[in-house]
Amino acid sequence: MNKERIDIRKITSKEIESFLEEIGEKSFRRKQIEHWLWKKSAGSFDEMRNISKKTLVALKEKYLIDKIELSKRQDSSDGTIKSGFKLHDGYLVEGVLIPSKNRITACISSQVGCSLTCKFCATGQLKRERNLDAAEIYDQVVEIIKQAEEKHNKPLSNIVYMGMGEPLLNYNEVIRSIEKICSPEGLGISPKRITVSTVGIAKMIKKLGDDQVRFNLALSLHAANDEKRSSIMPINDQNSLETLADALIYFHEKTGTRVTFEYIIFKDFNDTLVDAKELANFCKNVPCKVNIIEYNPIDNCNLKQASNNRVNDFVKFLEAKNIITNIRRSRGKDIDAACGQLANKIS
Repeated sequence: MNKERIDIRKITSKEIESFLEEIGEKSFRRKQIEHWLWKKSAGSFDEMRNISKKTLVALKEKYLIDKIELSKRQDSSDGTIKSGFKLHDGYLVEGVLIPSKNRITACISSQVGCSLTCKFCATGQLKRERNLDAAEIYDQVVEIIKQAEEKHNKPLSNIVYMGMGEPLLNYNEVIRSIEKICSPEGLGISPKRITVSTVGIAKMIKKLGDDQVRFNLALSLHAANDEKRSSIMPINDQNSLETLADALIYFHEKTGTRVTFEYIIFKDFNDTLVDAKELANFCKNVPCKVNIIEYNPIDNCNLKQASNNRVNDFVKFLEAKNIITNIRRSRGKDIDAACGQLANKIS
């Protein structure tokens, strides 16, 4: 029977209204049902206490609620929490709660695995099995909100789509999930507190501009030199730096949003002042800031973290060029929850 039913959160409000009309129920019930589904994050129809038994029976016959399940959890010594979320078809994705002094951030996944094979990323060594739907993305946020309140006694402040997968290759469901997260009928989180991170799919960055999205955009850059970037990120072969610059300019013109460049700094690869100069030149294309990120070792990769001296010199060079630059210290390393380490090894 489950195979014939579909998750009610996959259908539109109009489709819910049509269903209610079919069973002779008033259309205003749609708002009540959606309130339970999104605002209350109900796990079953039986939780919907203001819906008649007759309507609940009809709902159960046609629909189900495929909530993700918290399968495994690891707590880091620094307060980071990595969660393994089991999906209805048995696949596992990971989400991370990242605490810092002024914020609590949820790092969430948008795909099961990834197809892009970035050399430095553990998820890139997995096969891409499928995209997540909007409700599966939303459920990760709901669970991490609970963890933030229970462990840190603080509300969730930020959301980053930087977990498993490439968000722009799951465009429609990622956008729908953000709409639900930001809606007053959902979690009511400001889009300015949400960042979508991409390896750089130029045509989809332009689509973000056309759609005039209000959330933030981060580009995983890691080298401002096509040859170097292609050697660690094969996607650069089809999306060169020139092409990306053009797309980012278009995005900024349409949205007015400043872009963040994420730059993992590797020893003897992209950590010299020549590399810093190339990055500074690339930053001239569009209003931006730069996050310098520590590299977190993964299996089957010989890249290493740059020395502190190199990192400091690199940052000083960028700051001298009036580029806003932050050093992002990794958290959750002891549980493989740091940037680039998500690979379903949770235990």
